[in-house]
Amino acid sequence: MSKMDLVELFGVTAPTLRAAIKAIYKSGTLCPATTQRCDLAMPKSWTTFYNLEVVVALAFRLNTYEASRIRQKVLEGICLRKGKGIGLLISLECEVPMNRVLS
Repeated sequence: MSKMDLVELFGVTAPTLRAAIKAIYKSGTLCPATTQRCDLAMPKSWTTFYNLEVVVALAFRLNTYEASRIRQKVLEGICLRKGKGIGLLISLECEVPMNRVLS
């Protein structure tokens, strides 16, 4: 989705959307290289498009009615899967060697 599509989807202004996307990338939650692409929209005009990961991250970052509806649908999709288990992998990387933690 383009920025203008996201502005309409979430019911926010363009500066609010830009700030939220910038904060998501700055926090390291998502990487721009894997979640966005630039395409030629019109001659001499480039548009940045964002994937579903960004849409979901924005739904949990923004505080609008539209964002709350998207959050609700995402959570329903995860929690109400009939007959399918949900796999969850949590990595607890420790940058401090374990022998230092124990001493």
